[in-house]
Amino acid sequence: MLKAYKYRIYPNQAQKVQIAKTFGCCRFVYNQTLAYRKETYEKENKSVSKTDCNNYCNRKLKKEYEWLKEVDKFALTNAIYNMDSAYQKFFKEHAGYPKFKSKHDNHRSYTTNHTNGNIAADFEGGKVKLPKLKEVRAKLHRKFTGQIKSATVSQVPSGKYYVSILVETAHEEMAHTDHNIGIDLGIKDLCITSDGKVYENPGTIKKYERKLKRLQRQLAHKEKRSRNYYKKKKQIAVCHEKITNTRKNYLHKITHEMISENQVIVSENLQIKNMVKNHHLAKSIHDVSWYELTRQLCYKAEWNGRMYIKVDTFYASSQLCFVCGYQNAETKDLAVRKWICPVCGAGHDRDVNAAKNILAEGLRQIA
Repeated sequence: MLKAYKYRIYPNQAQKVQIAKTFGCCRFVYNQTLAYRKETYEKENKSVSKTDCNNYCNRKLKKEYEWLKEVDKFALTNAIYNMDSAYQKFFKEHAGYPKFKSKHDNHRSYTTNHTNGNIAADFEGGKVKLPKLKEVRAKLHRKFTGQIKSATVSQVPSGKYYVSILVETAHEEMAHTDHNIGIDLGIKDLCITSDGKVYENPGTIKKYERKLKRLQRQLAHKEKRSRNYYKKKKQIAVCHEKITNTRKNYLHKITHEMISENQVIVSENLQIKNMVKNHHLAKSIHDVSWYELTRQLCYKAEWNGRMYIKVDTFYASSQLCFVCGYQNAETKDLAVRKWICPVCGAGHDRDVNAAKNILAEGLRQIA
């Protein structure tokens, strides 16, 4: 199994310069090969493969621009392969046409491949060996065993550097269990389970909203591209990073608990892109981060031999009585939080009843 281990690194000044050079060269090669591919197709109506683009880089670009030889060759090759992947998605998945990369983009990264021991982790010394950088100080908080495949060096908007090491390693599955669970996703509460357990919505953005507003007002009064302007921008980036990390940490705790305690997990398949078009709810939907929750459940279930199922978007989970199956159209009104079935007389909590129906539908699909 391939697993990535992400660590924070602390490069010295010379290493920072080399990393910045590699970011720039990867961006340059990406843009040049994309332009070459586009021009060839428009003039000659001829398709260009990623191998042709790589040859174009090695035979022409590196001769014309000598400084491309100062950086890791695998980083340039992977930049070309990333461009090809974006190009293939445009045709196969009808995604947007690949865009040229801007040097003003704050999300910078490059990937290099492992060969002849050029990537290694020294857990005792707290250092990571990387091509062209040699040994870089790192916070190696998790150990791994296995064959290193590649490493991705990145810099986030707050200025911090990270390395993500891809390792082929063995993974021990969690012990199997007989318990199953259904999940009803919400905004007031993050999710409610078929067992009646409520996971609160921490409202991460609300906690930092006042601080963000203050920082953004201060930024508006700074002269653009001045030293104080960039200082304030970094403070805003740190605040956004804190929000992201706090949210992800909370979601990881929840998903780990669900995966460890249940064999089958069933949730709704929500159309989040359509839901955020409602401007009254968009901010709350982004803050609650349903996509990240379901993404973590998906890969953790796959790792540990669990089943994660999504029921149809239009399944009327909130309207059906879990006991007798009667469909109550009055519950379309979101203000109705509790109701009594007029057929069997069973009392229902809206969210718990929906979670039970979601679980039943998921188990029916398995059967």
